Amino acid sequence: MPNKLPPSRLSHASDSQTPLARWGWSRGLSGLFSVGVLLVCELSSASADAPEKEPRYNVLFIISDDLTSTALSCYGNTVCSTPNIDRLAAKGTRFTRAYCQGTYCGPSRASFLTGYYPHATGVLGYNSPRDAIGDRSTWPQHFKNHGYYTARVSKIFHMGVPGGIEAGTDGSDDPASWTERFNSPGPEWKAPGDGETLEGNPDGKKPVVGGNTFVVVEADGDDLVHSDGKTAAKACELIEQHREKPFFLGVGFVRPHVPFVAPRSYYEPFLPYSSMSLPEKIAGDWDDIPRAGINYKTSTNMKMDVRRQKKAVGGYYASVAFVDAQVGKVLNALEKAGLEDETIVIFTSDHGYHLGEHDFWAKVSLHEESALVPLIVRVPGQEPAVCRSLVELIDLYPTVASLCGLDVPERLQGQNIRSLLEDPTASIRDAAFCVNGRGFLLREDRWAYIQYGEQAENGMELFDMRKDPQQYTNLAGKPEYQPVVEAFHQKMAAKLEAVRANDLGRN
Repeated sequence: MPNKLPPSRLSHASDSQTPLARWGWSRGLSGLFSVGVLLVCELSSASADAPEKEPRYNVLFIISDDLTSTALSCYGNTVCSTPNIDRLAAKGTRFTRAYCQGTYCGPSRASFLTGYYPHATGVLGYNSPRDAIGDRSTWPQHFKNHGYYTARVSKIFHMGVPGGIEAGTDGSDDPASWTERFNSPGPEWKAPGDGETLEGNPDGKKPVVGGNTFVVVEADGDDLVHSDGKTAAKACELIEQHREKPFFLGVGFVRPHVPFVAPRSYYEPFLPYSSMSLPEKIAGDWDDIPRAGINYKTSTNMKMDVRRQKKAVGGYYASVAFVDAQVGKVLNALEKAGLEDETIVIFTSDHGYHLGEHDFWAKVSLHEESALVPLIVRVPGQEPAVCRSLVELIDLYPTVASLCGLDVPERLQGQNIRSLLEDPTASIRDAAFCVNGRGFLLREDRWAYIQYGEQAENGMELFDMRKDPQQYTNLAGKPEYQPVVEAFHQKMAAKLEAVRANDLGRN
């Protein structure tokens, strides 16, 4: 078997002109001896005092769709067991206060993949960000430009679920970002099995339907029947095929996005559905928040009674368990290839998800359940840790580029949080910033401030996260908190101005 590149392989584009890169480690020891004289001559001419360069790590980026951190056992869930994501967390840094920049798929993914906030690119829908960024490099494209093999499997940029998965199409993908790209078609809601439509079906007469609808299908067949099973298999294959050169591999799992479809074995731990618990319901919970703060999916407008709500939770957890099993396969493939010590592994989601909190369901809201995401980053050689600093998904691009010794473009709006991986007790950000189609969130250590409209013309919310972490009491209308509200109103104006002060020409 050919020799593998060690962790000290160099990262800069100019390295492609070194003797090691020209001749290639893949020729084995005989190839090295055959050019020994050339190596000695060229390497001895280098300055003995030259600074050591960063390792050229592989990057394995795994993202789950619509995943709340509260569904993972490494984040404290005692009902839904996620042993494979847990073992990654046990080796990496688990962030407890990581926030997305858009609380629905399109703007969130466009943001962390380009390094710009949604209101910088103008991507607040489901379109590709390429028109907005021109010839600027996306996160994976930056690695591709530095000699990495880059590939995506399934949903990394936005892709319609379930429609795009059924059709096996590219969605809003960016071809320039990838050396290769692979889709993972699946039957989704059409999968054979026992299915029920939970949303808008109070009399139970509606058949299983497609679209962005709460549907549970306990499916027949094994993992490979479904999109995520195919995604894991392809990812494992690519890891083995490309083990000898640096790679950036994006692995996108579409569960637990609706429909909640998984092989029926994954449902067994959550049966009967009546055993599932629902979040505490508070009488008058919506009375003190603006109308714009009421989420687009609620128990009321979805016509979901308690039975259906509990089945929705069980179906969601089964989908999470299915994803966890696929993550395990990919991690096993990395270990089998002997690449653990050469690969940065990232696990996250594009945004969070409501599972009945405040009687809200799904995403989009700017409350904690929707804006907070799981984030685990494992860097070879660094001790496992838990980091409670505020961070943003947009920070991934500059951070991982730095860790791999690539230049970090100054235009990026994220921050390099590498120091948090080295010292998890440190702090980088004073606040995290997030948006949806109606409003803006600033999340500080103590306060969560939400305003609807550029001038808060559609209302505000203020929560003391130390005293009220579930966000039941909106303080924005109370006279004694007006100084805090006014300070946040000014901070938000300054943040929006800074977001729009970019090189994209969209001010």
